[in-house]
Amino acid sequence: MLFRNTFAALALTGVLAVTPVAQADDIVETAAANEDFSTLVAAVKAAGLVETLQGDGPFTVFAPTNDAFAKLPEGTIPTLLKPENKDQLTSILTYHVAPAKVMAADVVKLKFAPTVNGQKAPVTVADGAVKIGDATVVKTDIVCDNGVIHVIDAVLLPESKNLVEVAAGAGSFETLIAAAKAAGLAGALTGDGPLTVFAPTDDAFAKLPEGTVATLLKPENKETLVAILKNHVVAGAVYSDAALKAGEATTLGGGTLPIAVKNGAAYVGVAKLVKTDVPASNGVIHVIDTVLVPTDDEEEGAMTPPQARRMLETVVADGAAKFNHGDHAGCAAAYMTAANEIVAAGDALPPQTVRVMRTALKDASAHSCPTARSWRMRTAIDTAHAQLAAH
Repeated sequence: MLFRNTFAALALTGVLAVTPVAQADDIVETAAANEDFSTLVAAVKAAGLVETLQGDGPFTVFAPTNDAFAKLPEGTIPTLLKPENKDQLTSILTYHVAPAKVMAADVVKLKFAPTVNGQKAPVTVADGAVKIGDATVVKTDIVCDNGVIHVIDAVLLPESKNLVEVAAGAGSFETLIAAAKAAGLAGALTGDGPLTVFAPTDDAFAKLPEGTVATLLKPENKETLVAILKNHVVAGAVYSDAALKAGEATTLGGGTLPIAVKNGAAYVGVAKLVKTDVPASNGVIHVIDTVLVPTDDEEEGAMTPPQARRMLETVVADGAAKFNHGDHAGCAAAYMTAANEIVAAGDALPPQTVRVMRTALKDASAHSCPTARSWRMRTAIDTAHAQLAAH
C-alpha cells in the first residue's frame, strides 16, 4: 500500500514528468507511444531487442525516461548506439528487464530483482521511496499485453568487471588473488560463470597460523591450496537472500557449507559474513572474515569425535613428514590448522578437547620458533586424540 500511495502522491504533486499513454499491445508499442521513452526505444532498436520485447514474455521493464538517459556522461548515448558497442548496450538494457510480470505490490517484497542480464538489481524501500539500484521508481504498473512497465529516473548500469577484477579493485583481497593464481584458478574466476565466491579478506588469511599462507603458495602444495579455494566457491550466482533461505551451499570442492544467522549475524561455516552481494559480471561475492578450511567429512555436517580423531591421525602423519624433512614451519601450520578445525567444531566435540586445542593455539602463537610451535601443538594433539578415543 505504501508503494502505491507514494507514487500516487508523486503524480498529484507534479513530480512525475511522464506523459500518460494509452495501453498498447506490447511493451515496445507502449513505450514507443510515449515521447518520454524515445531514447529507450532507440536503444532497444539498436540492440536488436525489439522482437524479444514483443514476444510472449511476460516481462517487467524498469524503463528509464529520456531525462534519465540525459544524466549519463556526455557522449555516452551516441557511443552506446554505435554497432560496435551492441554487446555493451544489450547488457545494459537487459539489466532493466525481469523475466516475469512483477507488479508494484510485489516489487516492494523483493530484496533483489532478477534480470535477463543475469545479474540481480537490488531493491530498497526507504523514506517513502522505492529504488532499483540507484534509480528511484517514479511511476508503476503500466500494464501491457506481455508484461508491465515501471518508470525509473536513472539508467541502471550492471557491473562490467569480473570476479577477479572486482576483488582486485577492492584492495583487501590481495592474498586471495595471489592464492587463486598459484592454484591455477584465476582463469575460472574470470570466465563466464556465474559463480559465487565467499571471499576471505587479507585479514582473514592473516588469522591463519604463521607460515600457513607461505606454505600453501608453494608449488608442491598446490593440490591442498586448490581444495581450500574450491571450498569458497559455489556454482551459480547465489545472492544472500537465497543463500540464507537454502541454509547451505555445495562448493566446487564437493563439500557443504552451512549458512545461518547466529546471534544476529550471518555465518557461512565458521566465517562471519561481513559484506554480501557484491556484484560482478560473472557472479557475486560475499566477503567473509575467516578462511574456510575443508575437512574430509565436511559434507556430513558437524564434526564427530571419530571424524576429529581420524583428522588428527592424518595431520600427524603429514606434519611429521614435513618436520623430518626440515619444514618445521609447515609442520606447525598443519597442526595449528587442524587445531582450529577442532575449536571451530565447538559443541560437537568434547569440551575438554576444545579447551586443550584452544590453549595450545594460544601458547604456540606466542612462540616465534616454528620448532617450538610444532612440539607444543604435537603434545596437544596427542592429548586430544586420547580424549576423542574415549568417546
